[in-house]
Amino acid sequence: MKVALAGYELQVTKTPAGLSPVSSRARSWWPTVREPYSGAWQHNADLSAESAIRNPTIFSCATLIAETIGKCELRLVEETDPDVWVPTSNPAYSPVLRKPNRYQTRQKFFEAWLSSKLLTGNAYILKQRDQRGVVTALYPLDAAKVTPLIAPDGAIYYELQRHELAGLLVDPSGTDRVVVPAREIIHDLMVPLFHPLVGVSPVYACATAALQALSMQDNSAAFFANGSQPSGVILVPKEITEEDANALAAAWYAKHGGVNVGKIAILPGGMTYQPAGATAVDSQLVEQLGWTTNTIAGVFKVPASLVDSSHAAPYGNSEQLVQQFYSQCLQALMTAIELSLDEGLELARPLGTEFNIDDLYWMDTATRTKAAADAIGSATLTPNEARRKYFGYGPVTGGDSAYMQQQNYSLAALAARDATRPLASPSTPAALAAQPPAVDALEDVAQ
Repeated sequence: MKVALAGYELQVTKTPAGLSPVSSRARSWWPTVREPYSGAWQHNADLSAESAIRNPTIFSCATLIAETIGKCELRLVEETDPDVWVPTSNPAYSPVLRKPNRYQTRQKFFEAWLSSKLLTGNAYILKQRDQRGVVTALYPLDAAKVTPLIAPDGAIYYELQRHELAGLLVDPSGTDRVVVPAREIIHDLMVPLFHPLVGVSPVYACATAALQALSMQDNSAAFFANGSQPSGVILVPKEITEEDANALAAAWYAKHGGVNVGKIAILPGGMTYQPAGATAVDSQLVEQLGWTTNTIAGVFKVPASLVDSSHAAPYGNSEQLVQQFYSQCLQALMTAIELSLDEGLELARPLGTEFNIDDLYWMDTATRTKAAADAIGSATLTPNEARRKYFGYGPVTGGDSAYMQQQNYSLAALAARDATRPLASPSTPAALAAQPPAVDALEDVAQ
């Protein structure tokens, strides 16, 4: 079978009979959380993925994670020594890592990858191969248009719907759906709580807090749009008909609603106006919004101070905060992408992919200078390596050698010296006097 894609034809083996989608229970929560709180379905208070993005904290967390990882350089690396990986290049793999597809830069490609994974729980990447079978392009797909399928023998397939940007048009039968084997898809998923092929988005866990925050924001917007005045009731000293009541309400709104809020009201016939409802202070709006921010940020594993300036950072400098952000949030996501690309591009050891996490940090000048000096002084880095790592400077003549202070000796050298000239025991002064004096190596150099 051949599938029409952008600029080439995808060879697909015959689709086996008996394919079945993953269980409906595993996918039932997405793209809409039907029960963000108990009984929500009775009020039609579900939370769609689109509505969730309206929540400022969810938007901030998702975009912060995606943009932070997207700015990090993804490198093709080679293992030159055990567990020592150095950047390299390869004509078969380097081009697709630099430019994943015809319409996205590397940064935007990973932002799309992570946005889909964070908000839907799954990221699906379609591979485009050349005639050699080498992957030459990667296309992020709409997660709502991809369905994992399982064959009776356990083989995995994916049903794809029409996707013009990816060049996915139609299959030979003329429909807008096609089934491809798992080898043509990179599937990166969040923690699979319900099914091994279905990841669960953090939105699932923070849906209640997100819906509460959205409700408070909508109510607050209506409150301030009404001149920061709560609604109220007009007390009439006598019985009136429903028709009179409706006419009174219409007249009141015409004179004192909308842009006329705050104007002086004169009520005839002994009528009085009694405000109703709670103010923003009474309902502790700020505290409640702070709780929702902490809850959502905690679910996304993002330090709250990174998405809300009202939350004080627990550390004295930003580097410690970024280190916490990396270790508890970014590292797992970056490792998942690296492993997915290693397998998806069919990289064989000693080749692999690796994010440059140095792009996460940019220390101040004094800190960078001290770090470079310490690295050079301890022979951890050569001067040229330190210049490139901490300052982005080019090499200098003679800067490719590691340096160490002359007075430092290895333990092996000290042991050999002691073996040739053993120290006498304090209990045998005669033996000590018989030995020639030990001359320090530095004294020999000075003479």
